[in-house]
Amino acid sequence: MSVPEIWRYLVEWVRIPYEAYMHGIKRVIYTGRTRYQQVDIVETYSFGKCLFLDGKLQSSEYDEKVYHEALVHPAMMTHPSPRSVLVVGGGEGATIREVLRHPVERVVMVDLDGELVELCKKYMPEWSQGAFEDPRLELVISEGRKFMEECSEKFDVIILDLVDPTPNSPALKLYTRELYQLVRRRLRSGGVMVTQATSVRFSLNAFAAIRNTVAAVFPVARAYAAPVMSFLSLWGFVMGSLGRDPLEVSREELRRRIAGLRGELDYYDEEVHYHMFHLPKFIRRSMEAVKEVSTDEKPAYMPP
Repeated sequence: MSVPEIWRYLVEWVRIPYEAYMHGIKRVIYTGRTRYQQVDIVETYSFGKCLFLDGKLQSSEYDEKVYHEALVHPAMMTHPSPRSVLVVGGGEGATIREVLRHPVERVVMVDLDGELVELCKKYMPEWSQGAFEDPRLELVISEGRKFMEECSEKFDVIILDLVDPTPNSPALKLYTRELYQLVRRRLRSGGVMVTQATSVRFSLNAFAAIRNTVAAVFPVARAYAAPVMSFLSLWGFVMGSLGRDPLEVSREELRRRIAGLRGELDYYDEEVHYHMFHLPKFIRRSMEAVKEVSTDEKPAYMPP
């Protein structure tokens, strides 16, 4: 599709109305609305093919593997033998792609926007790489919290690949103590959960509050981060475990299990596993000052 004048640049607001990033658009692949959100799939000059939802960059060809490998593999490796996995969100299919590298028996993916899933299958097949056709996958189009409230099944690992908790967003209640209590009930003994946890650069307070909230529910809670340059930030994640601490998994076990995965990883290995959990001193100090726990009544959010 040729690029109309209005599409030569896509402006992504980082902090309204103070800061924005201007993406140069090389090619418009798709633009339109689903029932829930504006969807733009474009090719940019700096980050290649990208998915934007409501004007916010969600995933880029340049470094989606950094984000998705960082989200998935630390949790999968912390559980000693994951066989069943629940993924909430992740419409592009890259999260399930990484999960399905492991010798799992069953993966349930729950996403609210079925139209988005179909658009990603059509226009972004590089992300899923056939994962939607894997017989181990069950795709459910539903709201994630509602699914967990009504589901009786339990899982070894639960991965929350969600949109950011911004003001007035329905995603706000997917980062609260009540939600994580629900996640805990859906985990088997020794289970592990992980959530994306916003920008360490632009929403450190929200990142710290999500860490505090997971720690209020799980006996083991670890915050970590990975450099996702297309997000203009070190990006945060938080893991909660009913069993092992991710820092207690041996290098020998990590090397052995990584060697047994299907395909080759680009970002994650045994060295990166430990590195991600060691945040810089100034970030740790700032996080220690945040005491907030996110609740349904008073949810933490990423500043607009």
